[in-house]
Amino acid sequence: MSFHGDGGLRLGVETEAGVADVTEAAGDGSRASVRSLAGAGPEALLRVRQAAESTSDVVAVEQLRLAPAVPDAGKIICVGLNYRKHAAEGGMPVPERPIYFAKYANSLAASGEAVVIPAVAEKADYEVELVAVIGRRARKVSEDRALEHVFGYATGNDLSARDLQMRSSQWMYGKAIDGFAPLGPYVVTSDEVPDPQALDLRCSVNGDLRQDSNTRDMVFSVAELVSDLSQIMTLEPGDVVYTGTPEGVILGMPEQVWLQPGDEVVCEIQGLGRLVTPLVADPG
Repeated sequence: MSFHGDGGLRLGVETEAGVADVTEAAGDGSRASVRSLAGAGPEALLRVRQAAESTSDVVAVEQLRLAPAVPDAGKIICVGLNYRKHAAEGGMPVPERPIYFAKYANSLAASGEAVVIPAVAEKADYEVELVAVIGRRARKVSEDRALEHVFGYATGNDLSARDLQMRSSQWMYGKAIDGFAPLGPYVVTSDEVPDPQALDLRCSVNGDLRQDSNTRDMVFSVAELVSDLSQIMTLEPGDVVYTGTPEGVILGMPEQVWLQPGDEVVCEIQGLGRLVTPLVADPG
């Protein structure tokens, strides 16, 4: 995980005793991050794990101010309509090819970080998503080798302003909003996620369960997405791919009560942690 500490961002590993600061062990001083660790290879990851296991200097996660799980992500690529039931609830056909759009660094937010609903947005919505974090450069990789290029996985929330999203056929204006890509609380390395297509994922608003599904309902698997993207762009360590959301979004409900300032959205994915997003009003 990434958190704010003395001198800037720090790199931590959650252990049973608490969070161990492994910034120095990552070998990149104060610049150590999930992105740099992902690109440094298995030896660096082993060194970080050994440092986390050997230290007694740990802090409770509740005492930390977290940063987005990959605060310096390179590309932030998102996939639309990638769950069959989500496409159905919106009255949309299941895509024959992946639908991609981008978010940018301004949209990243940490677990627990307040996110502002812009004054111009009237229809804010949530989307719990499995996020794949690239660990090895991927260029024209095959589907059967694609997961070898994934460093790990995280819980994400593709917050969306539906009224702004639907202004045109391009979704960016309702998606790439400040803070509208919460990510975290941490990245779980891929060796601890044997099958990314068998994970339960849920989203609740103020304790009310809204989304409850499994990644097996994806139209295009993580491996398919990584392979497909790598045919036209080079994926680099620290790039992240938001892989789509299941059914249960406000947009698909017969009675649409949109997110409001004061709401708290909690996204959870099996084994990947609990991403908490409090929403606040635009101060103007």
